[in-house]
Amino acid sequence: MRRKAIKRKFGKGARKCIRCGSFRGIIRRYGLNYCRRCFREVAEKLGFKKYGG
Repeated sequence: MRRKAIKRKFGKGARKCIRCGSFRGIIRRYGLNYCRRCFREVAEKLGFKKYGG
């Protein structure tokens, strides 16, 4: 028997990356909604700089 798909309203499964659709490692700060992998690729275009070592 198949489980019925549920649209989640809150929790880890509620949001996905707007670029690749992944549900893992979402960066929500500043309303980004990118997964950490996509964020690394587009961070410089968005104006983020890497500080420190």
